[in-house]
Amino acid sequence: MQPRLHTALCDLVGIDVPIVQTGMGWVAGARLVSATANAGALGILASATMTFEELERAISEVRSRTDRPFGVNLRADASDVGERIALMIDQDVKVASFAQAPRPELISRLQDAGLVVIPSVGARRHAEKVLEWGVDAVLVQGGEGGGHTGSVPTTLVLPQVVDAVEGRVPVIAAGGFFDGRGLVAALAYGADGIAMGTRFLLTSDSTVPESVKQYYLGKGVLDTVVSKQVDGVPHRVLRTDLVEQLESSRGKLLAVPRAGLNALRFRRLTGLSVREMWSEGRAMKSANDLSWMQMVMAANTPMLLKASLVDGMTESGVMASGQVVGVIDDLPSVQELVDRIMTEADTVLHDLLTLTGSQGARS
Repeated sequence: MQPRLHTALCDLVGIDVPIVQTGMGWVAGARLVSATANAGALGILASATMTFEELERAISEVRSRTDRPFGVNLRADASDVGERIALMIDQDVKVASFAQAPRPELISRLQDAGLVVIPSVGARRHAEKVLEWGVDAVLVQGGEGGGHTGSVPTTLVLPQVVDAVEGRVPVIAAGGFFDGRGLVAALAYGADGIAMGTRFLLTSDSTVPESVKQYYLGKGVLDTVVSKQVDGVPHRVLRTDLVEQLESSRGKLLAVPRAGLNALRFRRLTGLSVREMWSEGRAMKSANDLSWMQMVMAANTPMLLKASLVDGMTESGVMASGQVVGVIDDLPSVQELVDRIMTEADTVLHDLLTLTGSQGARS
């Protein structure tokens, strides 16, 4: 493997290849994470849709399947984030990732215990803020990415963040990556690795129902939509009849009462009390500058995603997806996927270096 493919990210978290499997809710469980870790990449457990006890079991299961480093994705505004951090420290988890910027005191607590802190950002100013707080790396997602996303393409936001960071911490690029060419392109922009969600969802190690995977495989690059009707903030999902209904005027009218019902369903599923859910909601509202209506609508996300990604009901659930879904046509194992990406990247780099050498010889 080309030495250039072993980056600062690899050294920081102790992995062999600069590839990260993102912490997708209801998808990134112990099986997928341990398969990713065993393939030499960084797998991240999605704890936001897990109870504390489920997270405890998931970490133990990963530990039983691999001795390689892995991470846990946390919600900084979760009412029990302190207990989850204590669990991660006790279980010697390597990486703490955040979809929202964690508070400086959380960063310090994690780092004092030896964990690597990696928040996700969507703009240069976000990267500058978390850098001031002392994070160890940043993951920047462009608008092509699935789930909560921004509007700026990866090819524009990535170099902005790389320039802002100025080499002080590794940068991980997300949004639109699926092969070795993309990895080399990200490295050319100055990133230290790539993160993928949809591509890992569509592997044989993913626990998403087979019928749902086949549904994904049938979609093209234009079959996603960024909707605010799922939870009040931009969310890239597959374009389905349900999503079209949510986007309609009638769907918008019913958004708040529907969200309230889903909040009650999620409360029963997780065992959270009304007070705990209210506390988390207020923290989410404050951290993300949401309106009260957006805060209520955020309750939609867990249950609508679970309906499809766990229960297999494509007609009544929501499926987060990057635009990259349109260029994926198979379900390899995670090991096969990682090996393929690294082989492709090695070939691309070799060809580029050969081309550069031959041009130099001619000049």
